[in-house]
Amino acid sequence: MNDEAMSAMQLSSVQLWGLIVLLSVVAFGLKVLGFVVVGGRRLPAMLERCLALIPASLLAALVAKDTFTSAQSLVLDARAAGLIVAVIAVWRRAPFIVVVVAAMAATALVRGLA
Repeated sequence: MNDEAMSAMQLSSVQLWGLIVLLSVVAFGLKVLGFVVVGGRRLPAMLERCLALIPASLLAALVAKDTFTSAQSLVLDARAAGLIVAVIAVWRRAPFIVVVVAAMAATALVRGLA
């Protein structure tokens, strides 16, 4: 984009805060809408099982994105080694702190050797 297009897209401070408030109200409204629609009713068992998996899948997607991308490009660096070590530690049922420390150590070791 050229400088004219960029300056035309900039918002004033009041407009920016108005947009933040508007988006906050919309996000809160969507959450409240879920409670109003569902109310006190039970969801079907299959839907409840699917909804229970959303946090884990979202976290996995964020980890994958942060591990294999840098800015706008795909990369394969020391973070991948840390992820592999973390996956193995989780598979071996290591405590959470051990998983984190092992992944950090593997990442640091690969970065140090590179």
